[in-house]
Amino acid sequence: MESTSPFYSLVPEVKYSPPWQDLSIIGIAGSSGSGKTSVAMEIVKSLNLPWVVILVMDSFYKTLTPEEHRKAHANEYDFDCPESIDFDLLVDTLRELKQGKKAHIPVYSFADHQRQTQTTTLYSPRVLILEGILALHDPRILSLLDVKKLTWMFAWDAEVGDHPFYFTKGLVLILAQIAVLRDVRERGRDIEGIIKQWFAFVKPSFTKYVEPQRPISDIIIPRGIENTTAIDMVVKHIQRKLQDKSEKHTEGLRKLGFLAAKVELPANVHVMPSTPQFVGMNTVLQDPATEHVDFVFYFDRLASILIEKALDLTTYVQTTVETPHGNRYMGLNPKGSVSAVAILRGGSCLETALKRTIPDCVTGRLLIQTDVSSSEPELHYLKLPPQLEDHSMVMLLDPQMASGGAALMAVRVLIDHGVLEEKIVFVTCAAGETGIKRLVAVFPKINVIVGRIEANGEPRWMERRYFGC
Repeated sequence: MESTSPFYSLVPEVKYSPPWQDLSIIGIAGSSGSGKTSVAMEIVKSLNLPWVVILVMDSFYKTLTPEEHRKAHANEYDFDCPESIDFDLLVDTLRELKQGKKAHIPVYSFADHQRQTQTTTLYSPRVLILEGILALHDPRILSLLDVKKLTWMFAWDAEVGDHPFYFTKGLVLILAQIAVLRDVRERGRDIEGIIKQWFAFVKPSFTKYVEPQRPISDIIIPRGIENTTAIDMVVKHIQRKLQDKSEKHTEGLRKLGFLAAKVELPANVHVMPSTPQFVGMNTVLQDPATEHVDFVFYFDRLASILIEKALDLTTYVQTTVETPHGNRYMGLNPKGSVSAVAILRGGSCLETALKRTIPDCVTGRLLIQTDVSSSEPELHYLKLPPQLEDHSMVMLLDPQMASGGAALMAVRVLIDHGVLEEKIVFVTCAAGETGIKRLVAVFPKINVIVGRIEANGEPRWMERRYFGC
């Protein structure tokens, strides 16, 4: 009789690519005051999606030496030449984002003319708009853009671009166009310094560096934000890219289900034994006639058992304590911290039991919702504890798992933030068999604690009954 193929034999064939992997990057370049930022913000506003973001090249100005710092405060340092930008760091950041990884974005202070010690974290955008005077200057950046599908643009102001620097009578108008008010209000600069910088650096930089980017641009947008036709064309292009990514992601999940269905549940899936006590609690939870207060009580009790089971999988070290009677007891202590991340909103149901079991447990949040029309899981929000990668075990909490799409995405998020796969324990009260197989096929080193196996495709209902809405 032919036996079922070992589960691990499918692992090399089974991969999960989240929708933010292979990030699409759009470059918006142009002269100072040509409306780059306004165009970028209008595109993002029109799309109104959390996974379309703007990355401003100004964040990547180099850290200045003491002499350069002195020149910057005297308006004698050229911020408009390529040498002022840390292109190596920018390219590395774009490559990390392109691969779906987390990136740390520098924070630059224009008032101090210095890069700050803190950074901001950027993770999981599906489309990134790179905006800057020299956005199309470095060939390495151009190679990261999807040139075949219209992924870079050139925001161009007709008045500034066609005859920008030759009429001194129009100086006030020109200075307004290069955002004097922005530099004064937001960057702590004075008008005299802006004028000095303009003639010394901005004007020559336009001719030497900005103008040559125009021929390689796919779109020229005259009049900036006023050109609604061009902006609408770019918005529609991004919408098509997002739709393609969504369809590719959904199809990948579907194929993954077919592959995972061919194997049996592996040993790292721990289904709770059907003891009379456990079956009795599930009976109370399944009964529609159960009062809300009773449902919450028995759910918390069942969840506590699941979390206690998960704690059996953490690492312990031997220790010796002295008992109240002066005897020595050879015992165990957890090795390192145990933390938990709730997949919202359902994961919050398990937090009462979590706090009763581990009162000082550090927790995080992931908001993953399924799109009704496409059935695609979407990451909307994440807040993870600091140094999560150093914890000995990280529990992922979700009361129900059907297809496993949200669980796959949640595990991928933890791994992208440095958590080792073998440290992750997924805790759920009920799960479809296909969803579990799909999860452990992609991530064979994680452990799964499941209360009971339910029918595939069963709708989520536990959080609605637990919260009463």
